[in-house]
Amino acid sequence: MSEIINLSSNNPQPLTKKGEKTRQHLLNIAEEVFGEKGYFNASIVDITQKANVAQGTFYNYFPSKQSIFEELVRNMSHTFRSEIRNAIKAADSFEESQRIGFRTFFSWVKNHRNLYSIIQQTVLVDEKLYRWYYERLASGYIKGLEEAIGKEEIKKYDSETIAYCLMGISQFLGMRWIYWEDKDVPEDLLEDAIALIFQGLRK
Repeated sequence: MSEIINLSSNNPQPLTKKGEKTRQHLLNIAEEVFGEKGYFNASIVDITQKANVAQGTFYNYFPSKQSIFEELVRNMSHTFRSEIRNAIKAADSFEESQRIGFRTFFSWVKNHRNLYSIIQQTVLVDEKLYRWYYERLASGYIKGLEEAIGKEEIKKYDSETIAYCLMGISQFLGMRWIYWEDKDVPEDLLEDAIALIFQGLRK
């Protein structure tokens, strides 16, 4: 069966298992290429050569360089948010959910260090996509905060403001240790961050 899908159609045919595997392989390679070369210096040829596929195969899945970049950002966002959602199900308090969530994010970023450079590039490539990335991330934080406020686990602050503060803490701790140093975030420093957060949030 053919892997090809008609991307010009409003209702493209579903991919075969082989097609899904090829598509994901292209996204994985694009993550490396965009992370190493940057969006504007990278080319479709760079991606196809590193992926060891023909250019025609690339166009079966993505109509342009920008389309695979956009799909990559959305895919990465979905993947790590899904991992965090699943991980925090085991938490028995809001504080514990944040501790688990931070650790899960740091663990994911360690295997996807290019996330940082790719997201920073996004503001220049597609500002709407850049905003979508952070608003989608914030929505999960806001939901958790509002649930915790409803249970009176934390003080009643503006949930969106606190969401962006928490995002900033996780983002920059990960950048400082994982992206810059290629190390784990030290456990004692994570606990310092959790203490700082909850000394201000806890009722």
